[in-house]
Amino acid sequence: MNSFALRVVAIAALVSSPILATPPLVLAQAPPPAVPIAPEPPVGLPRVRDYEPIPELQDIYFDFGKTTIRPGDVKILDANAAWLRVNPGQLLLIEGHCDNQGVTNKKNEFNMDLGEQRAQAAMNHLVARGVDPSRITILSYGEERPQCAEDSERCRGQNRRSRFLVKPR
Repeated sequence: MNSFALRVVAIAALVSSPILATPPLVLAQAPPPAVPIAPEPPVGLPRVRDYEPIPELQDIYFDFGKTTIRPGDVKILDANAAWLRVNPGQLLLIEGHCDNQGVTNKKNEFNMDLGEQRAQAAMNHLVARGVDPSRITILSYGEERPQCAEDSERCRGQNRRSRFLVKPR
């Protein structure tokens, strides 16, 4: 047999052999395990309905357009800080609020920023008095949630505030 014929027979034998004639092996991915995966914690605003006001934590009030803590409110914040230090199992939400006054055409944006700055000022005071900042969340409502709706300076003064609410860890 010449070399060409020998090659043809060898190739024919290889092609018809069970090793090459078997279908290719296909690897498939196994389905994921049936273990439930816990949902990731939400990012963004806290669930405000979980927080509650308590009589031990009092609101503080601000002058028109200001974020400075008034001297009379320092004592309130110090008492709030003392309560929070004694109750480390409580998380704190500080809401910043404003009145409905303003002279710019972007009054609502201004009041949202002002409310946030008021809540931040209260938080800074509490942190300086030893409250762990990781327990505190701040949120501004601007003028959206007034405590008083009368059209008077006394009423508007009640709306310029930081409010303190807690929930268990």
